[in-house]
Amino acid sequence: MTAQPFPIGGIVASRRPHRKDAARNYDALLAAAREAFAEHGAEASLEDIARRAGVGIGTLYRNFPTRRHLFESVYADEVNTLCQAALGLAEREPWEALTSWLRRFVDYTVTKRAIREALDNESEIFLTCRDSMYQAGGPLFERAQKAGEARADMGFDDLLRMVAGITSTNFLDDTQRDRVLTVALDGVRAAR
Repeated sequence: MTAQPFPIGGIVASRRPHRKDAARNYDALLAAAREAFAEHGAEASLEDIARRAGVGIGTLYRNFPTRRHLFESVYADEVNTLCQAALGLAEREPWEALTSWLRRFVDYTVTKRAIREALDNESEIFLTCRDSMYQAGGPLFERAQKAGEARADMGFDDLLRMVAGITSTNFLDDTQRDRVLTVALDGVRAAR
């Protein structure tokens, strides 16, 4: 399946270097930052991120001149991955496609929560990410509704707010979080 040009895809592509070695470093920095933010929140050490990526601090600053630029790039990359996942799931049965995407959405919220305070809800990057996410996940939800698999009395925004609310809660472990999410999704499933 080919990648669809979600609005965030253009931003992600424009930030990624074209040279192979530079692109490898960029990708390694994003992965290291995602991991560090998940572990330590927005205050994660930039030196630690560079070390995890196997590059020097100068390489980090060459790619991400400010901490905010790094936050936005990690966030945009996460959303772009989430959007592309929706395309890959579109061939599955409607309910399976929707719930698989929502479980990936839960993983994305871990990164978002870690850097939430650094993101401006009115910034271009945040609004583009939001629009892209709705363009990617909305059709999966509508397809599940049309198939009679998902309740017709709720909208996609309702669904995302419910799932985001669940993920904002502290759980004992991922197993408990997944169990609570499953119970909530059972409530979204249309009565049979």
